[in-house]
Amino acid sequence: MTSAEPLIPLTVTPAGSTTELLSHAARRWPDRVAIDFLGAELTYAELAAQVSAAAQVLREHGVGPGDRVAVILPNSPQHVVAFYAITSLGATVAEHNPLAAPEEIRAQLRMHGARVVLAWEHSLAAVLEGGGGGSGSTVLAVDLTAGMPRRTRLLLRLPLKAARAKRAQLRATVPPGVGSWDRSVAAASRSTSRPRVNRATARLSTTRSEPAARTAEDVLHTPSPGDVAVLLPTGGTTGTPKLVPLTQANLMANVAQGQQWVPGLREGEETFGAVLPFFHAFGMTLSLTFAVSKGATQVVLPNFDVDMVVASIRRRPWTFLAGVPPMLDRLAAAATAADPTLLRPLRYAISGAMSLDPKVAQRWEEATGGLVIEGYGMTECSPVALGNPFGPERRPGTLGVPFPGTRIRVVDPDLVEEDPDAPDVPDGEVGELLVHGPQVFGGYLDAPEESAEVLLPGGWLRTGDLVRRDPDDGFVALADRRKELIISGGFNIYPTQVEEAVRGMPGVVDVAVVGLPDTSLGEHVVAALVLEQGAAVDLAALREWLHGRVSRYAVPRAVHLLEDLPRSQLGKVLRRRVRERLLGPQAGQPQEGQPQESQPQEGQPQEGQPE
Repeated sequence: MTSAEPLIPLTVTPAGSTTELLSHAARRWPDRVAIDFLGAELTYAELAAQVSAAAQVLREHGVGPGDRVAVILPNSPQHVVAFYAITSLGATVAEHNPLAAPEEIRAQLRMHGARVVLAWEHSLAAVLEGGGGGSGSTVLAVDLTAGMPRRTRLLLRLPLKAARAKRAQLRATVPPGVGSWDRSVAAASRSTSRPRVNRATARLSTTRSEPAARTAEDVLHTPSPGDVAVLLPTGGTTGTPKLVPLTQANLMANVAQGQQWVPGLREGEETFGAVLPFFHAFGMTLSLTFAVSKGATQVVLPNFDVDMVVASIRRRPWTFLAGVPPMLDRLAAAATAADPTLLRPLRYAISGAMSLDPKVAQRWEEATGGLVIEGYGMTECSPVALGNPFGPERRPGTLGVPFPGTRIRVVDPDLVEEDPDAPDVPDGEVGELLVHGPQVFGGYLDAPEESAEVLLPGGWLRTGDLVRRDPDDGFVALADRRKELIISGGFNIYPTQVEEAVRGMPGVVDVAVVGLPDTSLGEHVVAALVLEQGAAVDLAALREWLHGRVSRYAVPRAVHLLEDLPRSQLGKVLRRRVRERLLGPQAGQPQEGQPQESQPQEGQPQEGQPE
């Protein structure tokens, strides 16, 4: 077999668009529960009706084909509704991490210039400060509690300390002049007029000066394969923000590939645990598109909390879960302690974002009696590109084999830099992984130079990861990362971003940020500091300085004080050498801190291991 041929042919025909995906599910399983959010249920028919109402609201705000709508939300029914409403208009969902640093959110908003911003109440400050929403953008607030059961909403209003604390976690004050997304959609739902879907896929005007004309048309746009469905942020190799456009064709290809990869899933009968964040490619694809293609019920949780997960499984047993290894390990331990049979309905699990320890895989399969496989992907691959088979052929600890319709190459990274047609390295030797397939993106938004760095002629994607392909069975194993990315608890953390934030701190002369092994999180973030003479910087001071400057999960968990940092002949700090020094006996003055988040509230897919 040559690298120019797909390992597994793609035999499942991709669905046409996200709009058709949902309409098909609503027609085939109208009364099946589509979303269970902490006990509040929406059937597929009700979901489709809410999407129609939400699309009407967006049209009234001038959204049409080609426009961008920012979504800054945790997992919630509102997130699902917004995703399908936006794409049903031929517009683009610009996803954002609501836990990201405010300046990061504002920078991304400036990059894509969304017409409308749908923001969780706690994210409004990040959007509104400094004009982050962009000139002319309409900002609408989202109340997470609006999607919860009525009883829960009533309990949150009680004048009790616990209720007030929980309410403060979920809600925040909405500034004057900011409209309510939830009330607008509810009002549109009560409207007797319903938009008609144009089956002829007629294109509407994209001229921004014609919102009134669009509303009068009262027609939903049927997306075409080349329409950009989503924009997802990625920091790339340097941490510089870039936006990854994924088309309808990209998303539908990954859905079709997943359908072929897990043929044992029963249409209209499965229950998916939706704990990975929808604003990352892994959670987006597995929950927002793949689950709907199967007519699955999704148990949606706003974040990963073991007790919350166990309670939801007791209420509605899960049969499928996509997660990151620490999630699987903690859930298996907690569920086994509570009830050894609790996880038995979970027949399938997919692990991504970081390497799956074979021992974790074994514990999961013992707890569930089902199968767990590891996959590999990047945001730029929509996201999955390789995976282990669901069966006895799986090999825990490896990335698996190419997904259906996907080709790979393993090349010398230095040679391919000079000659894209350089031959592959022999099987068994280490080289950089290249990926080609219908799920691979076409280039970053407004970033031709950065796109040219990762896309070779013919659409081959440079992953930046070093792998080794087994000469006997073709299974691919990760050897090392060319990128100096830190993956902690499923989050991607870019050292350059953290270092830039630390360098402005008084008393700091130089800094290197690296990841050190952590059995529970994969890696934890460590800052190696060189201080001015007489300066005193400890972990508490560093964390206080970084508050609001970087995401919480990127804040170092330990500080090491060094006299100098190892550098190359050109003066570049050698992070690998720093890491080796900190792991060795010469490590300088560690100041360890307790992790602020022992388990992430989101899975991170992208880059390195799937997404």
